[in-house]
Amino acid sequence: MNNYKLTFIGFVVSMFIYIGCIILELDLFEKFVALLASLEQFEFDEIIIPIVVFFIFLFIDTARKSKEIKMENAKLNIYKAMLSSSHHILNTFIYQMNIFKITAEETPGFDKKVLVFYEEIIDNASHQINSLSNLTNIDELSIRASVMG
Repeated sequence: MNNYKLTFIGFVVSMFIYIGCIILELDLFEKFVALLASLEQFEFDEIIIPIVVFFIFLFIDTARKSKEIKMENAKLNIYKAMLSSSHHILNTFIYQMNIFKITAEETPGFDKKVLVFYEEIIDNASHQINSLSNLTNIDELSIRASVMG
């Protein structure tokens, strides 16, 4: 119902006008034609059809743009949900890998260079997750750039 709210309002208003014309015995079309005839001296009647055509195309263009905006918002919501889920999964993985790090630090003879390399890997992954989370322009190029840079 919410998707057709304006259509419903238009229907109610048009029915109100129709019933009002019947009850009050008004002939709105004849009054409109008389108005156009009175405006003949100002040459407004020639511009009415172009104005109607313009507003039809304006309405179509506005509806198309509205649909595009809804699609972009839906894509953005899906992206944010996917990113949030991925963020959760990767953070869980990093926390589990910290258990590995603690075990490696407590193991005698474990190469310290490997632990330094491990820290660099974890920091890089965390940085990439945060840069993906902070994107303002959601498109393929900016996503790739945030992960590469």
